[in-house]
Amino acid sequence: MSAVSCLATSEERKTAIDDACHCIAALRRSLDRVTGSLARLCQSAEGGLSAGLDARQVAAFELAWASADTLAAESMLASLDPAREAFETALGLVFVVDAMVATMERLDAIGLELDEQDQKGGLRTDARFLALRRLATASSTLEAVGVGVVEIDGELGGSLISDDNLAVQDSVRRLAADVVAPLAERIHRHDLTVPEDILAGLRDIGAFGLAIPEAFGGTAQQSEDDTQRMLVVTEALSEASLGAAGSLITRPEILCRALLAGGTSEQKARWLPPIARGEILCAISITEPDYGSDVASLGLRAAQVDGGWHLNGAKTWCTFAGKAHLLMVVARTDPDRSLGHRGLSLMLVEKPSEDGHAFDVRQPAGGRLVGRAIPTIGYRGMHSFDLAFEDFFVPDANVIGSQAGIGRGFYFTMSGMVGGRIQTSARACGVMRAALRAAIRYTSDRRVFGASLQSYALTRAKLARMGARFAACRTLSHAVARLIDQGKGRMEASLVKLLACRSAEIVTREALQLHGGMGYAEETPVSRYFVDARVLSIFEGAEETLALKVVARSLLEEALGFGAGAA
Repeated sequence: MSAVSCLATSEERKTAIDDACHCIAALRRSLDRVTGSLARLCQSAEGGLSAGLDARQVAAFELAWASADTLAAESMLASLDPAREAFETALGLVFVVDAMVATMERLDAIGLELDEQDQKGGLRTDARFLALRRLATASSTLEAVGVGVVEIDGELGGSLISDDNLAVQDSVRRLAADVVAPLAERIHRHDLTVPEDILAGLRDIGAFGLAIPEAFGGTAQQSEDDTQRMLVVTEALSEASLGAAGSLITRPEILCRALLAGGTSEQKARWLPPIARGEILCAISITEPDYGSDVASLGLRAAQVDGGWHLNGAKTWCTFAGKAHLLMVVARTDPDRSLGHRGLSLMLVEKPSEDGHAFDVRQPAGGRLVGRAIPTIGYRGMHSFDLAFEDFFVPDANVIGSQAGIGRGFYFTMSGMVGGRIQTSARACGVMRAALRAAIRYTSDRRVFGASLQSYALTRAKLARMGARFAACRTLSHAVARLIDQGKGRMEASLVKLLACRSAEIVTREALQLHGGMGYAEETPVSRYFVDARVLSIFEGAEETLALKVVARSLLEEALGFGAGAA
């Protein structure tokens, strides 16, 4: 394995890691100070956050990103062991230093917004930081790390994965390579629906039941490995194809977590076993044309009638709605819009499964549900639909939580979205790994100016930073997975989703660039990775909504001492 000469001994690696810990601790103190200053500025006379937060969205957005980079750097540092190879330490330090530099720039921007003088000069002039930065950004370091990334073929950031889940990962990667990958290009280029071959393969390995307890036919064991297992399966499938496989188990993940959080015992017994077996395919219908990610303002109307409810209104970006048998729909059961999220309930809408790009479901009593697939530049196979409900009947038995669930749909939805967001970070990691490995292969084969493209210093530096970013996102995802299985990590799930999805755009962009003109050709897989990655920062909570309404708000509320905000 390629090594950095100045990290050749365990003592040298320990010194470098200690220096990085010293620097990141100083940066964390600066971040906490700035968070407190912004929180106090946004605090109302009653003590809570005021509308002033909306007037400081730029600062809040920068705060969320600074927090994401800092937490990822801390997680990466925690995974380093001076007793292991120099490559691992060097790889980690490449990301840590880049993250610290980016965070300092963001804290500068927040300070200007708050009209505060820069108080971080101490770190910028700290001899330990300067030495660390020289080490991690030196051309010799980046070249050596780039060579190491090639030698290990993108197998990075997996130090937290348990032995059992490594075995699961290997099994799913084989399935993805044998079944998904051969179909991926055709599905993407011809905008096809996910075929039965892929669905059958996922049923065979029990992928649809990963979030469902064993008592209901799933494989979740209520242990600290459950969410991690979901991540390794999702990542392996996403590496083969995001649109044709990687997102297939996100929908049952969200729906089942919501059902487990608020469903009655009868509802769990009715729905969870067939979902676990993959007999019932699911879709999630939250977004509306006028409100996007603003869940509290949703307005799809649910009017109570004899034995149930009539749905009227529109939804959009409902992924997999055609093929799905069951839609989890957020509807407004109280017409008083001033109630906001307290007027929402969660309903399970049954429909026939359709393979095409449009469907029209008509009920005997006159109710109607019309769906039309939205043409997209990527993420093909799943298809996202516009939906129109016209007096579509939903029985009382299909309201999650039954009568006790009326008005609690927002909370059940948020319980489901925690799993969806952490899982989306794994989807991003899968796409990153595919792009990184494609770049490794192409730069090895491609010759320019008489030499292998991979032999050039700049190529190796690019591969180093791509690998470091992928490893950091993967490491943080698995660290947050442990928190979630301990009943914590709601805000962190949003934070890692934020970071990993933007990182997927960065890594796939660099991979495409290394392919040159061939990267822009539709026949090259890296072009698919690039357009697929772009959707990740939009769905399961748009980047801006997560940064402002979840991450920043939670951090500011915590700084004011009254707990984390709603996630």
